[in-house]
Amino acid sequence: MAGNSFGQLFRITTFGESHGEAIGVIIDGCPSQLPVDLDYIQSELDKRKPGQSKITTQRKESDTVRILSGVFEGKTTGTPIMMLIPNEDQRSKDYSHNTDVFRPSHADYTYHTKYGIRDHRGGGRSSARETAARVAAGALAKLLLKTQGIEIVAHVSSVGKINAPNVEIKSAQQFIDDREQNIVRCADPATAEEMIDFIDSVRKDGDTVGGKVSCHILNCPVGLGEPVFDKLHADLGKAMLSINAVHGFEFGSGFEGSEMRGSEHNDIFVKSHLGDISTITNYSGGIQGGISNGMPIDFKVAFKPVATIMQNQATIDSEGNAAEISGKGRHDPCVVPRAVPIVEAMAALVIADHWLRNRNTILPQ
Repeated sequence: MAGNSFGQLFRITTFGESHGEAIGVIIDGCPSQLPVDLDYIQSELDKRKPGQSKITTQRKESDTVRILSGVFEGKTTGTPIMMLIPNEDQRSKDYSHNTDVFRPSHADYTYHTKYGIRDHRGGGRSSARETAARVAAGALAKLLLKTQGIEIVAHVSSVGKINAPNVEIKSAQQFIDDREQNIVRCADPATAEEMIDFIDSVRKDGDTVGGKVSCHILNCPVGLGEPVFDKLHADLGKAMLSINAVHGFEFGSGFEGSEMRGSEHNDIFVKSHLGDISTITNYSGGIQGGISNGMPIDFKVAFKPVATIMQNQATIDSEGNAAEISGKGRHDPCVVPRAVPIVEAMAALVIADHWLRNRNTILPQ
């Protein structure tokens, strides 16, 4: 099946299914001699793993990652890096009721029609469990970017109609510390409590709710991005829209920018006494002409409500007959708290790839 690889120079290929033996990723193109902090990579996976709190799925997976190749004496060798994450807590029997019926808003029908076969156990390859492999690869990309001073931070900025105010980022670490103080991963404490109560009430109703994750890429150099079809925001958009349950992506002023006048929206350039060029506003979201301009890259990712709900729903079976299905198993009432590290990981993969592509665009004088 095509479509399992992402990136050009920093390239990943993920493999595995939700209820198979393991999931994993092969990373090709990572520069050699990058120190590999396995504890950091594991800590990123811990932010995504299931069973974290009352507002996430209760599936218990340690998501312990093993690096099987491409690292020697704690550093990358420049050869393909393979990371493996065993599946430990599959309950395939939870899905026996939908062997021949299509779950509403899942990939059951489309996979069945496209391939003539589907893994009904948690959706198989279409399951969000696959994103653990992306987080592992993205953690390595973040380690690479940190050597250049580039930091990527995200948080839950809305759940349903509950929206957090804009949060000032004094430092990347402080922002992360604030975000990790609550189980919903919102950097505004007051809004976080409201979100948690709402998600818990939705869960008790046997229902689900969506939300948004806001992401900020800090200290990104000028010049990342390619004309015409590999614009930086286009690649970021593709990366985010490839994440399970994502239904929207906007950068900078986003859709609100369409309601503004050019005289309001234009980002005016200024030069500091040190010679640095910046803009007074950042409606461009750090990207102009598809190329980074040195300002923070800001974007939002919208996630739909999780499709599996603990209520009876009408559907059809594989023969086209009317049927009824009820949600069973262990599922998130809201995916956004666990989506934060996934968004950061995919952003890191895009920036790492474009950073590598940009290293030789100007001939040395």
